[in-house]
Amino acid sequence: MALSVSTVCRKATVGDVDTLYELIQGYAEQGIMLPRSKEALHRMIDTFVVAEQSGVVIGCGSLCKLGQDLVEIRSLGISDGYKGQGIGGKLVDSLMEQAKELGTPKVMALTYEVEFFKKNGFTVVEKEIFPEKVWTDCVHCKKQHCCDEIAVLKVLN
Repeated sequence: MALSVSTVCRKATVGDVDTLYELIQGYAEQGIMLPRSKEALHRMIDTFVVAEQSGVVIGCGSLCKLGQDLVEIRSLGISDGYKGQGIGGKLVDSLMEQAKELGTPKVMALTYEVEFFKKNGFTVVEKEIFPEKVWTDCVHCKKQHCCDEIAVLKVLN
């Protein structure tokens, strides 16, 4: 009988910065996530949640406030070898709880993993409905004029 290992999601701490950096950098090198410096991760650590198994961080995600009624899921990633086990869904659930606690009714993401977000209750929308995102991040992105990410949105009840 296989021993089941449970995944726990928790708020990230400064002690997680190196692991977060490595995880995000792996995605950034593939061109599917914006890179984050260790300095930026230190500044934003309170926006991150991590997924952990047996004390090892195996996934992360963050929530960025873009406006009074809008937050964005960012830097959502899972370590190789742990994908397809529902860990991403647990991270999204944890971030949704944070959004509810903030009283923010709309959660968006820009993604290449549309089906994953659809399974988690998001709907595909036009990027242009998020001027908050365009003017805070997209203006600095090298893909600004040829962005191929898909915008998704979930409205919380």
